[in-house]
Amino acid sequence: MQPIQIADRLIGSGQPCFVIAEAGINHNGSLERALQLVDVAKAAGADAVKFQLYCADEQVSKAAQTASYQRERTGALSMIKLAESYDLAWEYHRIIANHCRDVGIEYMASCFDTRAVDFLVTELDGDCIKVGSGEITNYPLLVHMARTGKPILLSTGMSTLADVAGAIDQIHANGAGSLALFQCTSNYPTEPEAVNLRAMRTLSCAFSVPVGFSDHTRGHAISVAAVAMGAAMIEKHFTLDTTLPGPDHAMSLDPAELGELVSAIRITEAALGDGIKRPHASEIDTQRTARRSLVSTRTIQAGERLTETNVALKRPATGIDPRFLEAVRGRTASCSIPADIPITWDMLI
Repeated sequence: MQPIQIADRLIGSGQPCFVIAEAGINHNGSLERALQLVDVAKAAGADAVKFQLYCADEQVSKAAQTASYQRERTGALSMIKLAESYDLAWEYHRIIANHCRDVGIEYMASCFDTRAVDFLVTELDGDCIKVGSGEITNYPLLVHMARTGKPILLSTGMSTLADVAGAIDQIHANGAGSLALFQCTSNYPTEPEAVNLRAMRTLSCAFSVPVGFSDHTRGHAISVAAVAMGAAMIEKHFTLDTTLPGPDHAMSLDPAELGELVSAIRITEAALGDGIKRPHASEIDTQRTARRSLVSTRTIQAGERLTETNVALKRPATGIDPRFLEAVRGRTASCSIPADIPITWDMLI
């Protein structure tokens, strides 16, 4: 599996998990709120903060209605009206991207049309392109993205393996620099039984690319589990205030929870280790205390042979290893050995 590179970060097996704080449309159309979201993501320790670039009238027809979760949280019936109400002027994204560079966090954007792709690449100097799950069958857009040569991060919600393969064929055939995938369930929020984390392994084996997890569940437990299973990236929605009006705030993490997520991910990574089964340095003192060794049950005189009557296996493990018990039986004491002390090799002939 080849890692991909975003700016100065390698992403893939053996690399730290790349954490994307998904601001999405949780700015509610406000530049000030968007900049605050950047600062929150940076303070939480995220590697990137992601927004959305789109033209409402390009991606949504007047006939499109909102999803049920969107209606429940906004009351809006028209998808285009909802999209327009949470749109952020593209010039604002230039300010946001510059602020990201100033504070030291990667600016990212999901692009939903070719103009958005061009703006991201040429005007914002974006290091990669994120593709939402809904665009996985939008081959013209995927081709346009691929021809930029930028790394592409493709979410796979609502998709079969064949859907993913078709999208990848289009991307690879048109010159994409590199590709990574996200396992994703496009339901907001997603219940744990709908997550299917094992699909990450399926995607990894099928396509030999880095695979991450785009998390729409409540809390951060599933993201941490995904990291334990090898997720190369985690994408998670966050907001300044979960009570704000809008379709995504209620299922997003608040600032404190985002920090807890990043901390939990880093702790989990530290716990994964390298897979080699061996005692850790921190165990050595306990090993000496917890394991047993050969111990004299009574005073053993010099010249006396060791038998089951004068040798037992007791703590600590500072004497001869119990695995050598049979080799020791019948050996002769080279000196007087007091009762109830560990027996060492230099005491034997």
